[in-house]
Amino acid sequence: MHTTDSISDVVSAVYVAESRRVLATLIRLLHDFDVAEEAMHEAFRAALEQWPKDGVPDNPRAWLVSAGRFKAIDGLRRRARFDALDENGDGLEVAVPAFELDDPESVEDDRLRLVFTCCHPALAPDAQVALTLREVCGLTTEEIAQAFLAPAPTLAQRIVRAKAKIRDARIPYQVPQESELSERLDAVLRVIYLVFNEGYAATSGTSLVRHDLSSEAIRLGRLLVALLPRAEAVGLLALMLLHESRRHARATAEGEIILLDDQDRSLWNRALIEEGSALAERALSTGRAGPYAIQAAIAAVHAGAAAPGQTDWAQIVGLYDVLQRVAPSPVVELNRAVAVAMNDGAAAGLAAVDAILDRGDLSDYRLAHSTRGELCRRLGRLDDARTAFTRALALTKLEPERRFLERRLAKLTEN
Repeated sequence: MHTTDSISDVVSAVYVAESRRVLATLIRLLHDFDVAEEAMHEAFRAALEQWPKDGVPDNPRAWLVSAGRFKAIDGLRRRARFDALDENGDGLEVAVPAFELDDPESVEDDRLRLVFTCCHPALAPDAQVALTLREVCGLTTEEIAQAFLAPAPTLAQRIVRAKAKIRDARIPYQVPQESELSERLDAVLRVIYLVFNEGYAATSGTSLVRHDLSSEAIRLGRLLVALLPRAEAVGLLALMLLHESRRHARATAEGEIILLDDQDRSLWNRALIEEGSALAERALSTGRAGPYAIQAAIAAVHAGAAAPGQTDWAQIVGLYDVLQRVAPSPVVELNRAVAVAMNDGAAAGLAAVDAILDRGDLSDYRLAHSTRGELCRRLGRLDDARTAFTRALALTKLEPERRFLERRLAKLTEN
């Protein structure tokens, strides 16, 4: 016999594991983002009431989808009757699609369908990504804003407008036909990449990683490669697997950050490294390399080094040069500056970082300032290091990162 408290814990765990899948299916069934989200929350409220009496169902996700659909339809019918009564009518019925819980298409791939719906070309590119991060993966507006380096209110309005566009334009909830897939691929890849990044290196909160997000991004990446095995889809999957291979070595048992050079490489997942490296080679061998394939190649160089001193930094600098030509950005330039520091010395790397900041690029990007602080520290420029670390700390919302920067500042004070 489950207690109310234990059932509450079960419902909370199911919410974390299944809520976005439930929402995706409800959007397909109800054809409205906001109605589906309300229905999902109603379903979880119903679970809190019914599961203590009836027990946890064998398939909680299907139960929640069915309950949410019923709640939404019931609400729509009540509103239709009230509207008809207001107009002196006799009441209306709402037509709803049939739904079978054992329908093989009813649940499993709905999140991939939803990604493509959110990435429809009728939406602006940034709106596509923002909406998918919010609706498919459940990131908060603040987390999405951090990923975009944009103000949160701007992102909130972007999401509202995107939902309205999908509703008003009756954008279909489906994976596109083969002839349409290529033009839709770039936005989908970008979505999956940002989801993985938020899971692999969270922008806020108490934990360095959010395994639920990184795992979901990898799952979506695998589905996409199976559906559309283009070089960049393969390259993105390779990149995610190679980064994920280091997850267990990136933090202590207490959740403190461990830098790459200090990680216990015996904890790296060799199976993921082998799979990711093979996929990276496959992506590069198909012809013209795209940004994800190049980043996967960089990650493979890191993964192939048995010890920090064996890392081929010259090769990594060269790959960043290629990446900067293919997909130029200040963040790519910053990552290249780190590689230059490792290959040519801290002074060369600092000059590259300062060139970025002097242009006004990345002035509010915490990693630019923490990188500058570290390079200044290595060069003995302790006042400059302190200033840079303090600025990085002011921009950091992730607790393990804040503690890391505080320790760096404390050591500078000791000196």
